[in-house]
Amino acid sequence: MHIISALTEWLVNTIGSMGYTGIISLMFLESSFFPFPSEVVMPPAGYLAWKGEMSLSLVLISGIVGSLLGALFNYWIAVKLGRPFLLKYGKYFFVSPESINKADEFFSRHGHVSTLVGRLLPVIRQYISLPAGIARMPMKTFTLFTTIGAGTWVCVLTFAGYLLGEHQNLLKEYLHVITFACVGLACVIAGGYYLYWKRHKVK
Repeated sequence: MHIISALTEWLVNTIGSMGYTGIISLMFLESSFFPFPSEVVMPPAGYLAWKGEMSLSLVLISGIVGSLLGALFNYWIAVKLGRPFLLKYGKYFFVSPESINKADEFFSRHGHVSTLVGRLLPVIRQYISLPAGIARMPMKTFTLFTTIGAGTWVCVLTFAGYLLGEHQNLLKEYLHVITFACVGLACVIAGGYYLYWKRHKVK
């Protein structure tokens, strides 16, 4: 708890000094390869907005922009390096050209919902951009649904910090609830999409 409190305090001070550029930079890291949790970025920013030291709307925009840029970075890496690597060396990892083609087909049909759902799930949210890039999911579709998914997560975390106000010590227990709620929402979206797709496919 002491470490978490110290880290949160450091982030509040860092974000406060770096401003919206700090939020974008930290969320870029969180959304790319680097294991930097957004749970310790957006709630403190929301808290600063509650204190009137930052604009709530600009905090939200900065968080979403940072998340999107990090996701696009992973997507670009996967397009430029991931696919050629798998085509050349995939046989050593039991990845065949046929399986890559199947992944292409899957993301061409279901990439939008996969990206949206993936952005709501812990751990997966950082890496859903990689298979999307390898499968060369259309950039516009990837950007749209990444923005929706990342925007949902950013808004939830920011408003948690904003609404808790001076009671930031309660954040840790609320984060568990928030995580489970987002996982539940992801399951509902995936389940609803599957039922829709199955019915549409039958017709």
